[in-house]
Amino acid sequence: MLKLKIGKADIFLLPILHGKLEFAAVVHEKVPHLNPDVIAVEYPSTLTPKIQRGVRRLPYLSVVGYKERDGSQIYLLIEPAEPLIEAVRLGREMGVPVRFVDLDVEGHPGYKEVFPDSYALTQIGYERFCQEALRFSFSKSPLDVHRERTIAYHLQRLSRDFRRIVFVGGLAHIKAIAQFLQEDLPRPFERLNREGVEVYHLDALSSREVLSEIGYFQGAYERARGKGEALLDRWQLYQRLLQEALRQHKEKNREEVPAHYLRVLFQFARNYALLEGRLCPDFYQFLVASKGSVSDEFAWEVWEIGTRYPFQTEQPDLMPLRLSLEDLHRPQRKIRLFRKLKQKRRRWWPLRKKPVEKRPGEWKDAWKGINICSFPPEDLVVEGFGRQVMKKALRVLAEDFRRVEPFLASMKDGIDMRETLRHWYEGRIYVREDRPVSGKVGSVVVIFDEDLPDARGQERYPWKLTWHGEHSQESDMAFYATRAGEVVVGPGISRCHYGGFMLTYPPMRVLDIWEDPLYDIARNKPERLLLAAVDYSLERYIVYIAKTPPSGLAKNFAARQDKKIIYLPLGQFSPLFLKKIQTFHVLEGHHVRLYAHHYIEGD
Repeated sequence: MLKLKIGKADIFLLPILHGKLEFAAVVHEKVPHLNPDVIAVEYPSTLTPKIQRGVRRLPYLSVVGYKERDGSQIYLLIEPAEPLIEAVRLGREMGVPVRFVDLDVEGHPGYKEVFPDSYALTQIGYERFCQEALRFSFSKSPLDVHRERTIAYHLQRLSRDFRRIVFVGGLAHIKAIAQFLQEDLPRPFERLNREGVEVYHLDALSSREVLSEIGYFQGAYERARGKGEALLDRWQLYQRLLQEALRQHKEKNREEVPAHYLRVLFQFARNYALLEGRLCPDFYQFLVASKGSVSDEFAWEVWEIGTRYPFQTEQPDLMPLRLSLEDLHRPQRKIRLFRKLKQKRRRWWPLRKKPVEKRPGEWKDAWKGINICSFPPEDLVVEGFGRQVMKKALRVLAEDFRRVEPFLASMKDGIDMRETLRHWYEGRIYVREDRPVSGKVGSVVVIFDEDLPDARGQERYPWKLTWHGEHSQESDMAFYATRAGEVVVGPGISRCHYGGFMLTYPPMRVLDIWEDPLYDIARNKPERLLLAAVDYSLERYIVYIAKTPPSGLAKNFAARQDKKIIYLPLGQFSPLFLKKIQTFHVLEGHHVRLYAHHYIEGD
């Protein structure tokens, strides 16, 4: 901060970096302490009424837009974490007049200057940061010099009427403005009026892309500002963001992220930032670290939470405007997330292709869950898995029935190489005799989680349901899972996770097994599914896939009906494939199937 004496007035020059959280916090802290009679900001006076209109709307986001003579469209964001907007807002709250003293220019080249990382301000303090940064020289055009002279002239004019003046402006211009303030400046040529200036509401999708600081940081700043605690630490905000992403990832995917993954993530993000000359990573670097250290699915959760601005409205008082970084003439970097799709063919999806809510909780609030159905592509996967399991179980059973003996007079069904090598020291050849398996598999039970209640009686998979197949190629299904409507990923689309399920063929035969008193002897949900699978099976064999073998009660129940349970350990199957079939989607009506793939593919 620089202090100059012009006549009887004290002028305080507050250098800032545009669109930086730390400098907005500094303005919020220092301006009231300086007790100004007037606040001057680096905005042209031609935009005064529209910018003031946008500031009054905060925390809602606004855009001031107008056209230049050559037809170029110019947009100016009104956002909480912009230091100039913070200064205008403080003036309004303190009852101090605010003056816009910059030059209204046409066709400004908009140089991209390289400044020190704003995070350094939280480590060395504002005064030291400005002192070191002001040692640099910055590229300037004749138009920039004209702007600086204009700002200095208007500050001189203000010094005639006010004793304490605070000017908030870009760090690159502060030294030149201070020098021009010492001169006797003539009135500059400048535009006094501009036609066609409009103010709009920035819509939710645009706020995920174009804000100077990500929506999560903007929301955190707005909340902290309301409590009088505006100075925030970026690393702490990233940690809070990460914790929310972990909770959402676990809720949606029933998947824990190991602690050592998170240590790698922070180290990755820190090193990436250092390579690009930063002390703290920007959001792009943090997103790349999330993708590289954990997974693309987790990176999506980080992006979804990080770019969400909490103070949005579905019914703005101004016309909504959709903007992109190209409209603001800002550089952009793209990241592509390779997410798991339902198709066999692999594809790459741009990060922002998946539809998102206009406001958080919009889809969940609309969920009723009265008329529900399944998502057919997932049905095909589960049914295909069930049939593959049946074939696998019969092959395992055939192995049990196979007879192996030393070669005497007949080769039987061929040489058993394993037994021959095992008994190599005997100098004999062993042959096998395959015995056909009589009977088929009629039911399949898959248990991902036994879901035993905790000390408080809470269950992870409380939703219990029986579904009938829609045609002859589908089975009847009974399952326990997470509740439909807890995680809603699209309009009328809820993501759920099976704790366990039972399939039995043919369809349209099963009553509600969860209410049937015949199975009340079961001690838990997996056992109830298995008893029902045995009871409804029209074939002799039932496949049971779980971490632990079936109970003696279930085996005796099957034996009394002359049936047999074939146990396959859950560990025999691919964890990735098991995760795929454990996740399913419930649709609120058959009409949702027409568009559900837009929200579920890659979900």
